[in-house]
Amino acid sequence: MIITSNIAKNSMINYSNKNTKLSREVKEGKLIKIINGLYETDINTPSYLLAGSIYGPSYISFEYALSYYGLIPERVNVITCATFNKKKKKIFNTQFGTFTYRDVPILAYPEEIILKEENNYSYQIATPEKALCDKLYTLKPLLNYSNLEKILFDDLRIGKIEFDKLDIDKINKLSNLYHSTNIELLAKYMRRNKNE
Repeated sequence: MIITSNIAKNSMINYSNKNTKLSREVKEGKLIKIINGLYETDINTPSYLLAGSIYGPSYISFEYALSYYGLIPERVNVITCATFNKKKKKIFNTQFGTFTYRDVPILAYPEEIILKEENNYSYQIATPEKALCDKLYTLKPLLNYSNLEKILFDDLRIGKIEFDKLDIDKINKLSNLYHSTNIELLAKYMRRNKNE
């Protein structure tokens, strides 16, 4: 269970020096520090369940979500998350792993996010289409379909079968929200392939 230092201290009503008691609980492994002011009670908690509490508002996206959905073959150990209006990429190295946070456009941010619940934790993750758009948004502008195919199928190593399962209507809707040539190119590419 995730708890803040304030919640932990409020439960220590019989202790005069709550900071010392909190430090002792961390030393004894009863509480595991995630970041300043935030603790977890179970060292075995999967890291992705903590991502939204570390820095937010945020949702899991980019490579971690693409791997989660089986779109890319690599196992991704860094929990990659999307934020908005933060201006700077943030990295947190914790006992639970590394978490990165980077901005996507504010108009695109709230779209195509799924709220999941697991073991009394809830977390938000992008749909496969949104995770791909978020990833393409971070790349330098692609010039043509052949550049796009190289990124999708050679660099990211997305399987053609998995790619064909993506929802073109979701990509079309998202392409209007990023103001990104890469995502507009993706939408055109998918429309062209559908019509062939």
